[in-house]
Amino acid sequence: MFNHACRLTGLKKKIMDVINDIIQNSAIGPLSRTYKSLVLLLFSTIVSILFTMLVVLLTYGPQMTIQFGY
Repeated sequence: MFNHACRLTGLKKKIMDVINDIIQNSAIGPLSRTYKSLVLLLFSTIVSILFTMLVVLLTYGPQMTIQFGY
């Protein structure tokens, strides 16, 4: 059991290292920690909204009447 917990902890550390590398090598890398947090919060919010819209569309899609036009 202890060995399994150590593997999970090591995996979490590796995932966090990869995420930190991606952030450091991206356009927000040189920004302050506050701006990085705001950018990541905005990104997470947009992804959450899109995922919610997908779930609603898949759930209620057959009952919706969608019209394209002007």
